[in-house]
Amino acid sequence: MSDLKQEINRRRTFAIISHPDAGKTTLTEKFLLYGGAINLAGSVKGKATARHAVSDWMEIEKERGISVTSSVLQFEYGGYCINILDTPGHQDFSEDTYRTLMAADSAVMVIDGSKGVEAQTRKLFKVCVMRRIPIFTFINKMDRDANDTFDLLDEIEKELGIATCPKNWPIGSGKGFKGIYDRDKRCVVIYSDTEKGTKEGEATRIPIEEKQRVEEAIGSEAAEKLLEEIELLDGASAEFDLDEVRGGNLTPVFFGSALTNFGVEIFLRHFLQMTTTPLPRTADCGVVDPVERDFSAFVFKIQANMNKAHRDRVAFMRICSGKFEASMEVKHVQGGRIMRLSQPQQIMASERKILEEAYAGDIIGVFDPGVFSIGDTICSPKETFFYEGIPTFAPEHFARVRQMDTMKRKQFVKGITQIAQEGAIQIFQEYNTGMEEIIVGVVGVLQFDVLRYRLENEYNVDIRLEPLPYEHIRWIANWEDLDMDRMTGTSDMKKVKDMKGNPLLLFVNEWSVGMTVDRNPGLVLTEFSRN
Repeated sequence: MSDLKQEINRRRTFAIISHPDAGKTTLTEKFLLYGGAINLAGSVKGKATARHAVSDWMEIEKERGISVTSSVLQFEYGGYCINILDTPGHQDFSEDTYRTLMAADSAVMVIDGSKGVEAQTRKLFKVCVMRRIPIFTFINKMDRDANDTFDLLDEIEKELGIATCPKNWPIGSGKGFKGIYDRDKRCVVIYSDTEKGTKEGEATRIPIEEKQRVEEAIGSEAAEKLLEEIELLDGASAEFDLDEVRGGNLTPVFFGSALTNFGVEIFLRHFLQMTTTPLPRTADCGVVDPVERDFSAFVFKIQANMNKAHRDRVAFMRICSGKFEASMEVKHVQGGRIMRLSQPQQIMASERKILEEAYAGDIIGVFDPGVFSIGDTICSPKETFFYEGIPTFAPEHFARVRQMDTMKRKQFVKGITQIAQEGAIQIFQEYNTGMEEIIVGVVGVLQFDVLRYRLENEYNVDIRLEPLPYEHIRWIANWEDLDMDRMTGTSDMKKVKDMKGNPLLLFVNEWSVGMTVDRNPGLVLTEFSRN
């Protein structure tokens, strides 16, 4: 096997998704612990220490204890090179999660055992289904009182419409949590919370056939219940089928406690065996094979000011095929130019390491002088093709934004434009004016807080946000063929234009959309930007 194929085949690139507070960041941290990437785990909201979760790097995240941007983390474990994309749990940042899932080959869904399937889990799961990516489920917090295990599986199947196959089974929960039963190895793994914050500590394993030892370890009542549940499981649960898992139709389910580090390594080992090598990607030239084709990548995220000292801007790229070398020339397809990618780096949350090489499946960050946009394709100079675009979510909340100090106009325009280029917010202008009047659109209202915080802390600009009543936005697909000034709208309609000069319409009421179409023959409105 060639070195290139070997390097690509040992890569595993996945996203971690969950409802806020299900323990996703803690689980990520324990993975890093096993890979030797960190030596000590720090709880996200730990008050006793000043440590913050490794993957939460933005100040506002540290203050609130939530992830609002996606971090990229790479580590080695068991011969695999693992790229984890840690996503925002908060629903107000679902667009960032959507873009991150575009760069992943599979997803780990973390569910709180006491809460089951929550609203945000449903939304994120739908994105996974749209992408047909394999989903692996980790039911967390079994060291706390959890819902009935069969009910949890039933809920996943009914709410998310995916079959479940438990790979292990919890023995009790909360104070009565004794451990898990490993279905493949047919043994009981005894729960211990002594491993908290470390990777040392040996799990005690007892074969299920050794009935007396099992009873001594977990008690005769728990042992009897476990045997009944195993019998039920073997008769009722879906057969494990790797093809069904990889097709996104079946999710393997694992139980454990990320906080106490129980069941995490068992999950990681199984997951790495079941998940795929980097998958081929669809482009306008057909399917691009990761091994057979030369270097290519697409931009899925842009983040400004990750390093305050440098006031920098980083474009995150998923390498889709071939090998990247730091000195190589590449083609930026949308920009139509040949260039070298500046300061290629592997990013471990806020830590960076300059890269000499990277392979299909890897995520790299490169310095962006303002030329890249989300969805851009980068490939070898002798090729020209476009990867599938990343759709833009329609904002649901709007506000007029004004800077408090008129002398800081330049910083204000620069700051809001750069943050908009990252895709977290969308900015619009009044249709017939310049940047005097700026309207911000967001998917979730928490993004307004992040915008205010970042403008103040990164650009030294104070702003005032005035909420606007608009809830519906439509792009005009055929605006070049229309006389925009003579368009007849409704009283609750507002004409604006986006950063690229495309006209849009904002509406307070949904029924106004249809009425506007009726009043303007030939008008074609769309919910997505075509760019």
